[in-house]
Amino acid sequence: MLFNSAVFLGGFLPFVFAGYLLLARYGTRTLTMVWLTLASLIFYGWWNPGYVPLLVGSAVFNFTVGRALVAKPRRVVLWLGIAANVGLLGYFKYTGFAVEAFNHMFGTHSIVPHIALPLAISFFTFQQIAYLIDSHDGAVVSNSLLEYGLFVTFFPSLIAGPITRNREIVKQIKDPDRLKPRWDNTAVGATLFCAGLFKKVIVADRFAEWANPVFGEAAEGAPVHFIHAWGAALSYSMQLYFDFSGYSDMAIGLGLLFGIALPINFNSPYKARDIIDFWGRWHITLTRFLTAYIYNPLGVSIGRFRARRGFPLPRRGRMSAGAFAALIVVPSLFTMFISGLWHGAGWQFIVFGLLHGFYLVVTHAWRQWRAHRGLPPQSESLPGIAASVLLTFLCVLVAEVFFRASDVPAALNILSGMAGLNGVTIPPSLQGTLGFGSMFGWRFDNLEHFDAAQAVWIVGALAAVWSLPNALEWLRRYRTAVNFAPPQNWLQGRVPALVWNPSASAGVVLGMVFFFAVLVAVSAAPAQFIYFRF
Repeated sequence: MLFNSAVFLGGFLPFVFAGYLLLARYGTRTLTMVWLTLASLIFYGWWNPGYVPLLVGSAVFNFTVGRALVAKPRRVVLWLGIAANVGLLGYFKYTGFAVEAFNHMFGTHSIVPHIALPLAISFFTFQQIAYLIDSHDGAVVSNSLLEYGLFVTFFPSLIAGPITRNREIVKQIKDPDRLKPRWDNTAVGATLFCAGLFKKVIVADRFAEWANPVFGEAAEGAPVHFIHAWGAALSYSMQLYFDFSGYSDMAIGLGLLFGIALPINFNSPYKARDIIDFWGRWHITLTRFLTAYIYNPLGVSIGRFRARRGFPLPRRGRMSAGAFAALIVVPSLFTMFISGLWHGAGWQFIVFGLLHGFYLVVTHAWRQWRAHRGLPPQSESLPGIAASVLLTFLCVLVAEVFFRASDVPAALNILSGMAGLNGVTIPPSLQGTLGFGSMFGWRFDNLEHFDAAQAVWIVGALAAVWSLPNALEWLRRYRTAVNFAPPQNWLQGRVPALVWNPSASAGVVLGMVFFFAVLVAVSAAPAQFIYFRF
């Protein structure tokens, strides 16, 4: 079931919220938890009821192992629990890819199995691995099976995150002031949900109409020319941004409707000034998981290994080439390799992850160089900020081409077009002024399929993401995401209207926006959120 589908907007959400209101008034907290858990299982099973037992079985298994780890934290039990989760994820998500890779490398012809990927398995697997590790380390809140079940299955975050931690959600479930209606939560949650729905159905899906045909041509091997390649890459970049931003707003908004504050997962990542900053803003809870459970433990293990071999620990602000390679390069590349593979079973996702690993290594080296010279990690001048934001965006854009492409050759086709290697397509009126391009073997063809509206939308979207406050900044006076205080956007001090204040006029405008977005959403088959396929 999709947040932007007619069945969700017109049936599931009103029915579940009405039941929540009735139980909050006439029932008990236990019944409210049962109601939300059952609703979440129905939400999950709408796609394929056959996978509901898989989700329930995974939750019961991990709850049992977690309780055992709380009672007696044994590493062998932890590793067996992690292995079971990774094995389940590996079977469903990577078996076919592994067989294809084996056939390609060794020239065999083993049959590639076609295994349907259960919805959200990547998300609830990582969430429960974090629970097991936190249970072993004594960092979980004691919970019942029902509380744990609601923590795992809570439908606003079940399908595409955020990847929550036990203590973030269970503390709220246990709080007597939560899981009951509060009209400030309802107003803020509904506002966030409407903003996210608008981003998805009006903005993201519009950009998809421009990006999909070109990426489809690239997958078929047709050379993609310069303007079309850049148009498709930028359109997909905007589609991905507003799709994930919209989903994140809708998830947090839905959580607030039912009294649960979810962690922030998206914070204007295209404003990032380097790749470290980018991953602190993009899919924040995934970054948190990878950092806490892969990058940091790997770095600590390598550091201990080096210490046993007599290598000194690096001094603050200074690091030898060997220490940098061991403590930064290896953990960065390995962690982002895991990130790429988590996103999808395909070589293009591995390239996506390794590219970001390379970017992180370069960023760490740059920061080390600046620290060695007594400079701050990033330039504080306006030209320096603008240049760093633009460079970071271009690096991300290249990686996103691999993220979107059907395979590596299709991605290279798009990137070749962006570099002008497949010919440069320009308007006929400009061809006479750019004759120098023939020196590079560029072909100047008619711009028959160029859509001027596409350029306007791209420029407008970039201007919006680089200048306007995001939804949480817009609602900064009210509680939204858990443990997050949105900073003031630079424009909000100059334009007070960019800070949300509840009023009758604001409600009318929001209602009109919601009505228009719903009309668009139900007028055609709903487009799936990009992260739903992971």
